[in-house]
Amino acid sequence: MNEENNKIDQSADEQRENQIDPKDMELENFSEKDEEPSLSFVKKTGLLIFEVIKVVLISLAIILPVRLFLVQPFYVEGASMEPNFFQNEYLIIDEISYRFNEPQRGEVIIFKSPQDSHSYFIKRVIGLPGEKVKVKDGRIFINSQELAELYINNFSSEDNEEIIIAQDEYFVLGDNRINSLDSRSFGPIKKTSIIGRVWVRGWPVNRFNTFNLPEYK
Repeated sequence: MNEENNKIDQSADEQRENQIDPKDMELENFSEKDEEPSLSFVKKTGLLIFEVIKVVLISLAIILPVRLFLVQPFYVEGASMEPNFFQNEYLIIDEISYRFNEPQRGEVIIFKSPQDSHSYFIKRVIGLPGEKVKVKDGRIFINSQELAELYINNFSSEDNEEIIIAQDEYFVLGDNRINSLDSRSFGPIKKTSIIGRVWVRGWPVNRFNTFNLPEYK
């Protein structure tokens, strides 16, 4: 009987040795110290690269649609819109409004140059589709009625023959009438050439402003 008891005790001891203590399986018992240093470095570097790529992709997914379809920046070049817009002022252009609404008289717009599609002009919408526009002594007449433009400081003294604007075109002028290449020279512009309307002036800070339609009497 003693021999049998010894065998039973030995078998029990072997089973206890072979059993796995659940505490041994806790995560805190596993350490990167068991890994080779080179493998640990590669793993950390890979995770860092993955996180950077993820952030970049998420940022592009948010920024690109806004940049391509909603708004975009524009720097003023030249003096054709003085004194309301000066050289190197930083503007934000609203590109989406004209997908749902037509340009309004008095709005300042950005459009592709009729002479060079890679160049952009900034001008003010003056004549709308179907209207008769005439320039006499530098003043604008819409359907034979003079347009009172309170935002103009420098009128020209030139005359232009009356024209009728087509249904998909707009007559645009610079605010600095004595120093502006505009519809008096190249005629009305197509609506398809319009990029958007000037929405915000962001720079310089002391001239920060949003733009509303001027009042015409």
